[in-house]
This record gives sequence, C-alpha cells and structure tokens, in this order.
Amino acid sequence: MSRIAAWVEAFALGIGGPGLFVVAFLDSSFLSLPQINDLLVIWMVIQHPERMLYYAAMATAGSVAGCLVMYGLGRKGGEAFLRRRFKPRHLERAQRLFQRYGFMAVIVPALLPPPAPFKLFVVLAGVVAMPVTTFTFAVAVGRGLRYVLEGLLAVWYGELAAEYLKEHPLEVSLVLFAVVAAGGAVYYLWRRRRSR
Repeated sequence: MSRIAAWVEAFALGIGGPGLFVVAFLDSSFLSLPQINDLLVIWMVIQHPERMLYYAAMATAGSVAGCLVMYGLGRKGGEAFLRRRFKPRHLERAQRLFQRYGFMAVIVPALLPPPAPFKLFVVLAGVVAMPVTTFTFAVAVGRGLRYVLEGLLAVWYGELAAEYLKEHPLEVSLVLFAVVAAGGAVYYLWRRRRSR
C-alpha cells in the first residue's frame, strides 16, 4: 500500500491541480489514502502560493465526486453494504449522530483528518436518503473549509505546516472541529431566530 501511496503522490505532484482532483476522488471513494491529499495541498501551495484557492478547489471537487460514488453505493446497497465494511458499534453510533444532527453529521467528519470514519457517514447519508443536493453541499463546505485552512497554513508557515500536520493530527482535528462547532452554533441560532 505504501508503494501505491508513493506512486499516487508522485503522479499528483507531477500534474498539479488535476492530480489533486484524482487523489481526492480515489481517497473519498475506492481507496484509503490518509493525509496524502492534505499534504499534497500544502506542498503544492508552498510551491505556488498564488494558486492556493485553485488547489483547494480541485481537492474539494475531487472529494465531492468521490463521495457521490460512495453515496450512490449507500443508496443502492443500503445497510448490507455498511455492515460488511464497518464495525457494528461504529455503525450504531454513526446512525444516532445522523438522526440527531443530519447535515452537520456530514460536515464535521468531512472537516476532520484521519482516523475520523468519514466514509461511514458518506454511505450512511445514502442509506438514509439525504437529498443529494444537501449532501453535496455539506461535503463541499466541510472539505472546502479543510483544504482552504490547510492552504492558508501553507502560505503562512510553509513547510512547518506539513510537519505540524504529520506530527499533530489530533490538535488539527480539534481546531477544525471548533471552527465547525462555532459555525454550527451560528447556523442553529440563525434558524431558530428565523422560525420565530
């Protein structure tokens, strides 16, 4: 697997933005390439800081496309597919989160780096028949925020950003989670105020 990851990394670096799209698509669908896309975004932004938004957009678009494949599998294969791929306790916990939080149950794991079980929530969105436009928007927001924040770190801190991400994935996850929680709280208050 490490040989495949090295080849994918070299391929993506060789062709730039389209390579990010391909890696993000594969990681969000059929393969598991933990942190490779995150590190690629950072390395490419270090080389070309002026292309930061382009690289973040390509990684986000690839991730959305890959997630739509998994979402489709969830719609067609349903619970049988989930039970084959995930542990029962993870599945039950994810279903409870999904029933309670819906839209946010996709955005939060989309933001978090591994080992967050993002694909579980993607497939579950298909199983519970979340509207495809809502699902696509949630993935785009979560992944977009993640890649833009990583791109900004690369612009501000250069290679230190990649080293920090490798050495402190939990801290990065907590910061991203705090950003999402704050956004979720604002959204909740806005909806509540609107309903009044």
